[in-house]
Amino acid sequence: MQQKSTDARVQQMFSLLLDASANDGDRQKAAQNLVVLSREDAGAEQIFRNDGVKLIQKLLQSKQEDVVLSALRTLVGLCTGHQSRTMAIVNELRMGQLCTVMGSGASSVSLAACHLLQVMFEALTEGMKREIRGKDEAILPEPSMELRSMLRHLLEMLPASDVSGPGRDSAINLLVKQVPRKSLKNPDNSLTLWLIDQGLKKILEVAGTVPELTDGPPLTDNSHMSCSVLLGKLYDDLKSDKERENFNKHCEEYVQQHFSKSGIGPKLRAIQTVSVLLQGPSEVGNRTLELSGLIDAVISLCASEDITHQQVAVEAVIHAAGKAKRASFITANGVSLLKDLYKKSENDRIRVRALVGLCKLGSAGGTDFSMKQFAEGSTLKLAKQCRKWLCNQSLPPTSRRWSVEGLAYLTFDADVKEDLVEDKNALLAMCELAKSEDKTVLFAVGSTLVNCTNSYDVEKPDPQMVELAKYAKQHVPEEHPKDAPSYVEKRLKKLLEAGVVSALVCMVKQESPALTEACRECIARVFLALVDRQEDRGTVVAQGGGKALIPLASDNTDVGKIKAAQALAKISITSNPEIAFPGERIYEVVRPLVSLLSLECTLLQNFEALMALTNLAGISERLRQKIIKEKAVPKIEGYMFEEHELVRASATECMCNLVLSTEVQKLYLPTGNDRLKLLVLYSGEEDERLRKAAAGTLAMLTAEQPELCARIPGTTTHWLEIIQALLLSEISDLRHRGVIIVQNMMRAEKSLAETLMESEALEILSVLAKGGEGTPGAVSKAAQTCLDQAVEYGIIKTREGKEDCKESEH
Repeated sequence: MQQKSTDARVQQMFSLLLDASANDGDRQKAAQNLVVLSREDAGAEQIFRNDGVKLIQKLLQSKQEDVVLSALRTLVGLCTGHQSRTMAIVNELRMGQLCTVMGSGASSVSLAACHLLQVMFEALTEGMKREIRGKDEAILPEPSMELRSMLRHLLEMLPASDVSGPGRDSAINLLVKQVPRKSLKNPDNSLTLWLIDQGLKKILEVAGTVPELTDGPPLTDNSHMSCSVLLGKLYDDLKSDKERENFNKHCEEYVQQHFSKSGIGPKLRAIQTVSVLLQGPSEVGNRTLELSGLIDAVISLCASEDITHQQVAVEAVIHAAGKAKRASFITANGVSLLKDLYKKSENDRIRVRALVGLCKLGSAGGTDFSMKQFAEGSTLKLAKQCRKWLCNQSLPPTSRRWSVEGLAYLTFDADVKEDLVEDKNALLAMCELAKSEDKTVLFAVGSTLVNCTNSYDVEKPDPQMVELAKYAKQHVPEEHPKDAPSYVEKRLKKLLEAGVVSALVCMVKQESPALTEACRECIARVFLALVDRQEDRGTVVAQGGGKALIPLASDNTDVGKIKAAQALAKISITSNPEIAFPGERIYEVVRPLVSLLSLECTLLQNFEALMALTNLAGISERLRQKIIKEKAVPKIEGYMFEEHELVRASATECMCNLVLSTEVQKLYLPTGNDRLKLLVLYSGEEDERLRKAAAGTLAMLTAEQPELCARIPGTTTHWLEIIQALLLSEISDLRHRGVIIVQNMMRAEKSLAETLMESEALEILSVLAKGGEGTPGAVSKAAQTCLDQAVEYGIIKTREGKEDCKESEH
């Protein structure tokens, strides 16, 4: 009956959506219901069986954007994680139609179609992996016909002139995500080889397009950068010199073919292609740059009267300047050329690019204060001009982006860092650019912020080696006085005030190939610097920093993952994790924190991860289960043996919260391990924090697992002294823990109660039971319970009319 009613509802929704005369409100509601239904397994099956795909095909041809969006989102529900359904849908809808939708003008529709194709790819590839799970070293089978057909369609989109710019970017983005291997451990790179064979020329077609000249497909500001990322990833995925040689040959042939043609257009296309290659697989770019006559053409075009020609050539010089092989040639010939362009050109678009070239060549000494390429003060002048252009709203966004590129190089100099953070307008303009449609600015903003926050890695040289180097008249890097911690702290404060967190959050959200792993690492470094001061962490969380760090800790370079995880740890230590990471998000924080419990990480990172996990373990049983599931318990136990007392204490504190879980308590039950012994011994250590944690764990364990009480005397001959020391402690927390342990032991077995009552513990408990100044109520109450228990066992008697106690005569 229910089945029929759901079928009827599905039919009703489709008829409403296909009825042009129905009112918009009803149609919107029907579309929304369809999307919701497709997300449930039963609902998806219902839509699929009711000829839903054919009906969705009709919806995709609608002229109304919201109807097309609903159709795409419904398909996402149908395909998610379901291989057979996805194959049927790909075959029925045909990839061509989906590519047409993705290539349409509306960016929201294009993005939704891109997301759908991503889901389809994942359903097909995951399905193939599932079949071979469990077999030893199984190699993935050849990707199915559907996969190759889908990729072929994406390649066809690249040079097609009827595909919109955003649609083309989406196609490149999908190729970046789907073709190169996710892990180099997988030996099969056949998909990359197939793509290079079938489509490298098509990718270079986009790379060589100069948007200002009309002979090419429409591009966005991000298209060239996306091509660079795709070409770089394909090149990195190659395994042998033969494969790399083949890639080089394809690129050289393409550049040579256009460069040798007559007329300026093909030559500009060749130079533009080299620029894109230099930003991606730079080795290939360097080789194409060596083709005869190419550099001469670039240098002569820099003096062209035509702004577009000049712009293409200057950009090629800048990209070449960043690559060591060519930089010496460019340094020798390029500085004077770029200076001329910078001083004499009347066009700001050219001047800003020439300026970046100068910045790039001028920053060769990095942060080394004593190695400066330019005369004193000229770096500051260049930076001032960059900031001026950055704030100039009348310049096109691409030119303003170049000014950030300039600052990314110049901010190696601490004077430039200081000037930039003092210039509030420039900071705000940079943050706005980071949030804009132009994604190619992401790495430049990230690099500038890493420099300003000094969050790059600095190796401190050994003082003795420095003395030796000076003696041998070798160059010794010097730190700029304005790179001292006090200056860095002030800069961080000013960046926070300028709203840099919201810019970083926007950068992380970008679904673009320009958000490379290197870029993510920059963002993670900056976040870690921003949460370094305890008082700033609340601001970072309030502006969405906590949420943004979670994806950075899973999708990043190895260094970036650790930086993001450490920032998450710092936030979890001082903020309430339930507020910093609301809802389900809190469970996503566990894995990054556990990843810091590794020997590759520093002791500080281990310590902060343990503190953060302690906080999480104290919140709920579900969180404790998540920590256990991530295999953290053995690691935490390992750190309980650490020599460093802070790490040892924080590991024991973490264990204290974890023993609230029955699963962890059971680890202490088997005999033949020293877990219980360690807790008893730690309860007698001098370190107060460690004693509190160990005694707290003991108190919890003896309450929940009474059978452990009888094993305490067997752990060490000093067990009684340790418990008495807890009872006599001046610290009320320790006294309380001691009394609870005694109470649990006495309840567990009469013989234990007798042993305790025959010792000095009786006298101590009698004093504690009386209460008085300095003894909290909870302690005296628990002590009285112990005495009452002894009376109940008949070990001691109460004197009539007195509260004193004495031993019974045996």
